[in-house]
Formats: sequence, C-alpha cells, structure tokens
Amino acid sequence: MNRDEALAAFDRGLRRDARPLTPGDRVEHVGRVIRYLGDGWDCVIWSDLDDATADAEIAAQVSSFTSPGRGFEWKLYAYDRPSDLPSRLLKAGFVPGEEETLMVAEISDLDTEVALPGGVSLRPVATDADVDLMMSVHDQAFGASSDLAAALRAQLAADTLVAFVVMAGDEPVSAARMELYPGTGFAGLWSGGTVPGWRGRGLYRALVASRARIAAARGYRYLQVDASADSRPILERLGFHPLTTTTPYTYQP
Repeated sequence: MNRDEALAAFDRGLRRDARPLTPGDRVEHVGRVIRYLGDGWDCVIWSDLDDATADAEIAAQVSSFTSPGRGFEWKLYAYDRPSDLPSRLLKAGFVPGEEETLMVAEISDLDTEVALPGGVSLRPVATDADVDLMMSVHDQAFGASSDLAAALRAQLAADTLVAFVVMAGDEPVSAARMELYPGTGFAGLWSGGTVPGWRGRGLYRALVASRARIAAARGYRYLQVDASADSRPILERLGFHPLTTTTPYTYQP
C-alpha cells in the first residue's frame, strides 16, 4: 500500500470533503475550519491554520460552540498546522484525550475469512434490540456507559452503518461497527470490544474480517481505524499500516 497516497485520500475524503452520515447530521465550512455536527458528536474535523490565524480561529470556534452551552471536540492529527497547535488548544482550555494511531489497510490485502471459536455466532445488528445488545457489550468492554445508541439507529436507517454482535448462546460477548463513507473509498472500523472473560479467543479478528468482507462487497478500497495502543499490534498483524496519530481535544463550557 502506498501510505502517502492513502493518507492523502483519507484527508481529502473524510476530512476536507466530509459528508453527513445521516440526514440529521451537518457538515459546516466556517472560516478556516470544517465542523461535523452529529447526534452526540460535535467536532472540528479539519482546519487550515497558520501562526497568524490559529488563535483567533480557535477562539471563534469556542465562542460558536459554547454560546448555546454545548461542548465540542477538536480532532487533531499529527500533520495539522501550525506545529504548535496542540499547545494553542491547551492554552485555550481544551483537554487532550488518549492519542490513537490512524491505521489503514487496503481491503484486497486482508484475510476476510471469518473464523469463530466454537459455541458462538455472529449476529448482524438490524433492530433496536440488536443495538441494545451492542451497547451492553460496549458498556462492559470499555467500563463506561455510552450514549451512542441514538446515533447508531440513525446510521442504520441511513444505511451508513454495518455492525455485528458476537453471541454466546443468548449472551452478547463482543461487538463492533463499521461506518460507510460513500464516494471516498473508505469504510471506518469502530468500537471493537469484547467483554472480560471472552478476550484472547479471536473474536476481534473475526469482527475485522466480517466487516472487511462486507466493505469489499460494497466496493470500498480502504479500511480505516483509530487504533488504541492495545489494538495497534493486533491490527498490524492483520495487515493495517500506521499513517499518523490523532488526538481528541475536548472543550466543555
């Protein structure tokens, strides 16, 4: 995979030319930034700043988002400019989250054979009840309650989401979702998690393969993941390549 080509395609398709995932979401080009306004996620996803414009643009976004009393995220990538943008965001009152690695794979390079251990099955997420099962896994796997359910239901209705729950009998033990970005060549893998007691049995790998197979069938070229430190080595073994890092900077009024 040509990493420079893949990163340029990612920056163009998912940042500069981003499109709403549901009819209720909005993408706004305001000043020197592009903002995504979604159900539960308001975010600056791209910026074109320099030393002379950065502080004023940051202040303008803080004022715009917080005037109605809501917080937001500034999703920073390591190649964003100016180079001291992280310290400028900190000075403005943003709080950095965990740094993640943007990893990308060409789907044609991946093994899409789904291999599940005995006693479990793969359940597509198609109904409200399935979303509830997925949220149950999410809360157990990541140790915190999630407010994603409404956004997932909206994406299912818009056909921009593919998700699975791994079931051990009637018990949900692992889950993951994939967002589809039409016209970009990219699909994004999100929220891959397994409950304690079921980890280390190949469920994460099976969920990657199942989503890769569907993305390939729908004509997508790349899979993209914001990988944690725990997920990165697994994804590298599966054929994903690190392109850059990304850090969420959040601001709460």
